[in-house]
Amino acid sequence: MKKVFKKKLGVNIDHVATLRQARRSIEPDPISVIPIVELAGADSITMHLREDRRHIQDRDVYLAKQIIKTSLNLEMSINDEIVKIALDVVPNEVCIVPERREEITTEGGLDIKPIKSRLIEVIKVLKSKGVIVSLFIEPEVEDIDLAKEVGADYVELHTGKYSNAVGDNLILELEKIRKAAEYAYSIGLGVNAGHGLNYKNTYDIALIPEIETLNIGHSIISRAIYVGIRQAVIEMKDIILRGYYDLVSVKF
Repeated sequence: MKKVFKKKLGVNIDHVATLRQARRSIEPDPISVIPIVELAGADSITMHLREDRRHIQDRDVYLAKQIIKTSLNLEMSINDEIVKIALDVVPNEVCIVPERREEITTEGGLDIKPIKSRLIEVIKVLKSKGVIVSLFIEPEVEDIDLAKEVGADYVELHTGKYSNAVGDNLILELEKIRKAAEYAYSIGLGVNAGHGLNYKNTYDIALIPEIETLNIGHSIISRAIYVGIRQAVIEMKDIILRGYYDLVSVKF
């Protein structure tokens, strides 16, 4: 009988920081949402410390490690400075991802071959600290084999093409992910998935037995604007009205 993993949700909070950095302000603070997200049922918190610090900042990673009650999953490149921070923070797990300064968001899986020796070195030192290591890759057999070869514990299958596909292509991309997950598990790798997953396309990924954690961020933060903005407006209007009523009650 095929093993079916209980599905976990990793919530990526990068775009809370994106809102903060739009004004280089102190709010919204991604750290303040962590307890809310965990109490809502998140199994882990994901954050990507990019080399250009476009959203998550160093202090966010250090503070997150101190307060997270579930698990901290740090997305990172193999840049020397970022690796040094990861070794200092010691997150529960890391996911090594490709990174280009000009991209808006991660555009594809890791190209392992050109950086194979560097990956072996980084993975070895991270694992020596007890960190679980995942590689963000395309759902391709060759990439899965290379991930195993360099010492990764997990692969995170890039679901971007699936998320953007329509019609027959959607079915084809979903089948690629299914087969990749089955193969990765068969050679001893854990399997996660993420990128572009939303409230319409996540269900079918959750039906894949071998996948453990689904890492989702942008769609959750976007959804929160709609389902949470009513309460935010009510609270602000209440503050304004209380100020007004206090004002008119004063005898000039």
